[in-house]
Amino acid sequence: MIDKTGITYLFVDIGGVLLTDGWGRGSRKLAAKSFNLNPEEMESRHNQAFDTYELGKLNIEEYLSRVVFYEERPFTPARFRKFMFAQSKPYPEMIELIRRLKAQYGLKIIVLSNEARELNAYRIRKFKLNEFVDFFVSSCYVHLRKPDEDIFRLALDTAQAPAQQVVYIENTPMFVRIAEGLGIRSIFHIDYESTCAKLASFGLEVVK
Repeated sequence: MIDKTGITYLFVDIGGVLLTDGWGRGSRKLAAKSFNLNPEEMESRHNQAFDTYELGKLNIEEYLSRVVFYEERPFTPARFRKFMFAQSKPYPEMIELIRRLKAQYGLKIIVLSNEARELNAYRIRKFKLNEFVDFFVSSCYVHLRKPDEDIFRLALDTAQAPAQQVVYIENTPMFVRIAEGLGIRSIFHIDYESTCAKLASFGLEVVK
C-alpha cells in the first residue's frame, strides 16, 4: 500500500509497548522474594545505580555489584542475571501490529527506549525485534534517556525525519507530552485496541 498519510516514520517504545518492562519494580520485588533479599535495601540501591546503568555507563556486572553483590550471597551473579532476563515477555499483538504497519505503509520503524545494554541486547535478540526495526535509539547506546528532550531530537536527526512525519507510541504520559511538544504526533499506549483506533485516526489502519 502506498502511504498517503504523510507519515513515514513510526517511533516506538519497547517496555510496556512491545514487551513487558525489562527490569521494572514488580520484577525487582519478585527477585527480592525469590532470592531472599531485603526489598527496601535493594530498591534503594537500584534507585541510586540504575540511571547510570541505563545510560550505558555501567555494565550489568557493575550494576549488580552495587545493588545485589555488595556482600557475599549464596547464589551466583549468573543465576541472578538469568532471572533478570527471564522477566521479559512479549506482547505478540503489538509486535505483529508494528510488523503489519511497516509492510503496509513502508514505514521506517525506530525504537526509542530507555534500556540497559545487556537487557536491551537480550530483548532484541530473544524477540527478534531487529527483524522489523530499522534502528534502535536506546539510552545505553546514545547516553541520553527519556525524559531528556535531546534523545527525541537525536532520533529525529538520525532518522532525518521531520517531526510532522512521525508517529510515536509510548506508554508513559510524560514522555508522550514531551514528544508532542516537539511536534511529534504521539499515542499514549494503554492497550492494543485503543492504539489501533488512534493509529486509524492518523490514517494508519491495519488491513488484516
